[in-house]
Amino acid sequence: MDTTAVPAQYLQIAIDLAKRIAQGELPEGQRLYGRSVMASEYGVSPETIRRALRLLADMKVVDVRPQSGAVVLSADSAKRYISNFDRGSDEQALRRKLRGLLEEYAELNRKTGKIVTALLQSRDTFSSAREPLPNYEVRVPADSALLGRSIGELKFWQSTGGTIVAIRRGQHQILSPGPYAELFGGDVIILVGSPEAAKAAARLVSAKEVNT
Repeated sequence: MDTTAVPAQYLQIAIDLAKRIAQGELPEGQRLYGRSVMASEYGVSPETIRRALRLLADMKVVDVRPQSGAVVLSADSAKRYISNFDRGSDEQALRRKLRGLLEEYAELNRKTGKIVTALLQSRDTFSSAREPLPNYEVRVPADSALLGRSIGELKFWQSTGGTIVAIRRGQHQILSPGPYAELFGGDVIILVGSPEAAKAAARLVSAKEVNT
């Protein structure tokens, strides 16, 4: 599914005008066409044109004068506005990608936890299985660098190869914790994976510093 965000019409028009000014098509000091003419050119309402010009005026690209329309003020300001807009667009794209990955991780974790929980709770499954599902308990030290960090932030699965199916905290047990679940001192992590994954998890929770 394409989740690319399209800027509002007035933003697109503001960027287009800024590019024309930066390229010299609309030189400094030139008076722009009236809002009605520009609205017809871009196929939008005069109010959309007004918002675009107001934005460019705030950025010192044009000067909007009452009863006189807008006058091109600065090509340098136009270039700075374009550069800032491009950087902002790149950051927004990265944020959308990160949200998508977190949603995928949460869904995968939910499905995995649901299956593992069902297996752990099913005596028939374990009595008939040749090999029990390997699960390990790893205690989080009170001085661990992980305290207050979320599972997703730590990239726990990528770092250890193990899947957290539950967290035992005192008398309570959190089943299928999502990526936003945080770890606290004394927590007991119940994970499913290989012995190597359990060792990697023990090393991770015992670290004094964590790079994320």
